[in-house]
Amino acid sequence: MIVCKSPSEIERMRAANALVADVLAELGAMVAPGVTTKDLDAAAERRVRERGAEPAFKGYRGYPATLCASVNEEVVHGIPSARRLVEGDIVSLDMGVKLNGFFGDSAITVAVGDVSDDVRRLLRVTEEALERGIGQAQAGGRISDIGHAIQQHVEGQGFSVVREFVGHGIGASLHEEPQIANYGEPGRGPRLAEGMVLAIEPMVNMGRPAVKVLADGWTAVTRDGSLSAHFEHTVAVTKSGPLVLTRAASRVR
Repeated sequence: MIVCKSPSEIERMRAANALVADVLAELGAMVAPGVTTKDLDAAAERRVRERGAEPAFKGYRGYPATLCASVNEEVVHGIPSARRLVEGDIVSLDMGVKLNGFFGDSAITVAVGDVSDDVRRLLRVTEEALERGIGQAQAGGRISDIGHAIQQHVEGQGFSVVREFVGHGIGASLHEEPQIANYGEPGRGPRLAEGMVLAIEPMVNMGRPAVKVLADGWTAVTRDGSLSAHFEHTVAVTKSGPLVLTRAASRVR
C-alpha cells in the first residue's frame, strides 16, 4: 500500500529531512585525507542526537552504525571503520534520521582531495541523473518515469546503473512502498499522486552494473572493481511539482 501524506504531514517531515541535509553538509566538509569513516559516523550520530533525533539506520536489521560510508568501489551500505581516507578516494555518505515520528533520508558522494576528471564526471553525472529523476516526480506520471529518466542520462554518458538496489517511499516508516528502480521503460507502475514522498537514489558505476555483497552481509561492491557514486534526495509529490525536502539551504531553488 502506498501512503500519501497530507500537506501538514509533509510539513512535519521537513524537520527530519532538513536535519539530514544539515548533517550531510557538515560531514562533506569534514571529508579529507586522513579522516576515518568511523570519525564521520561518530560526528553524524553526535549531531543527530544533539538535535533530538534518532539515527534511522543504527539497529535497522542489525546495521551497526548511524552512517553508511562507502568508499571507491563500494556501492552502498559500507560500514564505518578505522579505514583512513586517502587523496583520490571518493566516499558516499548515506544517512537517515527519525524526528517527530517521521523519517528523512539522503546521500551524497564526496571527492577526497584531488580526483581525476573522469571521477569528477562520474559524480556530476550521478547528481545530474538524480535531478532528472526528481523532475519526473509529477502528479499523474508513473513511477517508472523516474527510473527511465535516470537510466537514459547515465547510460548516455557512458556509465551504468545498479539494478540490485532501488529507491523507496518514506514517511512514518523508513522504507515504504513504492520501490523506485533507477532504470526501466517509462509509463509503467503505480501512478504518481499528490502526497507521495519518495527517496530517489541513483547508484551509478563507472564500469559494469553488476554488484556483490561482501561477507559482512552489508557492503555492496562493484563486481569489476570500478568506482561507484550515489546521490539521494527525499522528494514530495505536490500539486505544484516535486518538492525536495533534503535540499541543503544553500541550494534551495
